[in-house]
Amino acid sequence: MIQENRTPQLKVGLFGIGLEAYWEQFEGLKERLTGYLKTVDNKLQSYGAQIVNLGLVDTPEKAFEAGGSFRREDVDIIFLYVTTYALSSTVLPVVKRAKVPVIVLNLAPTAAIDYASFNQMTNRTAMTGEWLAYCSACPVPEIASVFNRSNIPFYQVTGMLENDPIVWQQVEEWVAAARVAHTVYYNRLGVMGNYYSGMLDIYANLTLQCATFGGHIEVLEVDELSGIRAEVTESEITEKLKVFDERFEIQADCPVDELKRAAHTAVALDKLVQKYKLGSMAYFHKGTGNAANLNTMTSVILGNSLLTAAGIPVAGEYEIKNAQAMKIMDSFGAGGSFTEYYAMDFNDDVVLMGHDGPCHPAIAEGKIKVRPLQVYHGKVGSGLSVEMTVKHGPVTLLSVVETVDGKVMLLVAEAESVAGPILQIGNTNSRYRFPIGARQFVESWNSHGPAHHCAVGKGHIASKIEKLGKLLNVQVAKVC
Repeated sequence: MIQENRTPQLKVGLFGIGLEAYWEQFEGLKERLTGYLKTVDNKLQSYGAQIVNLGLVDTPEKAFEAGGSFRREDVDIIFLYVTTYALSSTVLPVVKRAKVPVIVLNLAPTAAIDYASFNQMTNRTAMTGEWLAYCSACPVPEIASVFNRSNIPFYQVTGMLENDPIVWQQVEEWVAAARVAHTVYYNRLGVMGNYYSGMLDIYANLTLQCATFGGHIEVLEVDELSGIRAEVTESEITEKLKVFDERFEIQADCPVDELKRAAHTAVALDKLVQKYKLGSMAYFHKGTGNAANLNTMTSVILGNSLLTAAGIPVAGEYEIKNAQAMKIMDSFGAGGSFTEYYAMDFNDDVVLMGHDGPCHPAIAEGKIKVRPLQVYHGKVGSGLSVEMTVKHGPVTLLSVVETVDGKVMLLVAEAESVAGPILQIGNTNSRYRFPIGARQFVESWNSHGPAHHCAVGKGHIASKIEKLGKLLNVQVAKVC
């Protein structure tokens, strides 16, 4: 079983703020607020990250210590829980030193103060302490002002500590976005071969990609894959054929020698990925003039589909930007299959989308079919290919766009994968219905200048992608 390069675990920083002067004045307030912070800690723990909880920071001195602690712990993101009124001087040193995105949690303990019970209290000091336990909203403008004047981006989640699913959906999405940002930062992207000649929209600035997402780009040679292929054993091929039988619906007209050829190359691909600890890959090579390379590159589709299913998405046509989009989608747990416009169906108001080459078996409607192709359209050679439809239901499309001003933008749309006739041509192919209609979708999508490829995954996850964009300081354009 192929495993992608293992990255360090996501670390989430957490601290609460309060005012030290309150603790002697209001009995039990500090303990009560510490309990609220523990509730937040428990919720964050449930999302699978390692939590670095520094407790209540209630003086500037503790703030400086906390900033250093978060920096030493190398946290990826910080949640600041505003428990009551606190000075902004207990916040700025923490965030400024940590230098990671900060999410401000403005969470009241319940929906409202029990006014009747509150006003029946006879001890006005106790009344003030009770009010201060609900006072989380009070210092948020002060904190926001200081962040803005310090040029520190921040994001807010406002609501209730308990019985507020909207709050915890937002928090969970921030953690998910931080995890994806963490994953792509450590990702090793292999690029093998060369661009499809003349396909100008897919050419990428590799330095810009690393500067935006992080990661490492390993430039690979097709010759090396062919060399590894030459060392593959018959027993390894036999084992891979068993995997093909388990994972694919192999059609009766698939020649046995083509299946063996694809299995042979799939084993070599696994070895290449393991050697370079790749987490994704983009490839294309004509393979002309060298029989070994032609044999290799015309038999990669099944192996690359299995890699994609294993969390190592593979993009054809050397589409590096789309390999990034596929990795993002897969890291969100949505899949991420290579796709492009195939045709428009104005009768049903849908867009047919798909692509030749590898697919993502984990998001397929049913089992992947393997079919023989006598020609790879627009490419040299022939061999086996895969045919699938993306699972019916909600889907999200994502494109990584390089803009005219030398930046990266994320372009996203939500749609539905719907049943209906598709082109049974040995490629991936699906029917997508968009809430704004097929005509408006294609015009709106195209207006942002993406490459003609994009990634498609299960579920509606635009809100998560928007949060990822904020963490990466990248514009996100949502079409629908």
